[in-house]
Amino acid sequence: MIFTCKHSVYNKIINFAPPKINNQYDMDHIVPVDTVADFDRIWGVSTRHPLVNVIEGEKIPTPVAHCRKRFNVYVVYIKDIICADSIAYGRREYDFQENTLVFVGPGQVLGHPADGTTFQAMGWCLYFSPELLRGTSLAGRMKDYKFFSYAINEALHISHQERQTIIDCLRKIDKEIADGSDRHSNRIIASAIELFLNYCARFYDRQFTTRKNANKDVITSFEELVDDYYATGKAQELGTLTVNWCAEKLHLSPNYFGDLIRKETGKSPKEYIQAKSLSVAKELLWQPGLSISEIAYSLGYQYPQYFTRAFKTATGMTPNEYRNTNK
Repeated sequence: MIFTCKHSVYNKIINFAPPKINNQYDMDHIVPVDTVADFDRIWGVSTRHPLVNVIEGEKIPTPVAHCRKRFNVYVVYIKDIICADSIAYGRREYDFQENTLVFVGPGQVLGHPADGTTFQAMGWCLYFSPELLRGTSLAGRMKDYKFFSYAINEALHISHQERQTIIDCLRKIDKEIADGSDRHSNRIIASAIELFLNYCARFYDRQFTTRKNANKDVITSFEELVDDYYATGKAQELGTLTVNWCAEKLHLSPNYFGDLIRKETGKSPKEYIQAKSLSVAKELLWQPGLSISEIAYSLGYQYPQYFTRAFKTATGMTPNEYRNTNK
């Protein structure tokens, strides 16, 4: 057995009913998952460690009630089979193929609406509190694992060999949870989680590489989006172009979009936008009939002095100095 559980806890979950309004299930109800123990109760397992747990779905024989959850813990779902259950992110719903990893960070909402239905847990689930990382090297590195803020449809798809590597890491974490009870235990678990996340980062790099054709389509769409933004007057209407706006238009999360562009081009989306804005500014400065203020507004700047400052930072000259030099 990977973990232990009590039938009385299962019964509590079986009999759990989502709240009702006018005899109808409250589909918008969100269950807070502030601690590892909160998530243990949803799964119907006893709490072995207050800050971390590993669940193997096949060891949970009882169906689990659907509900939407707001997490204040880190969660990784490892899907082993096709359509074990559906996962909703916001209002969108996804059914994943086998060998898929989904990462959820604190503050995110995930889950199928509480409509009274249940699902049979399959695959694996790792979840841990940020408190587990206090005083460890991993605490300062969590911001580097940007996949915790990727959208659900940007999940990590792993090979069978990669899956085995992932499962081996989870078993080591699980064993330390079961056996560890000394002052070194939390640090050892945190180190094992860091190794697990480093493998996930490697596999995401591989995924970016093996999906080059799809990535090139995103890059082409991004370039066209930026060109259109300046050519059609959107900049003057909407303001300076942002990475978040581009990511939304391309139906990607900002972090995934940024990582994809950087992997393919060596530059961040922000650097590309700044270079394009500068190029457009230089072209406009060649037109003597346009004032500096008109150019600034056409590029989306609310105040001309902001444009002047940005231009000088990029070129070492003010817009007027650049215009006079080219004369």
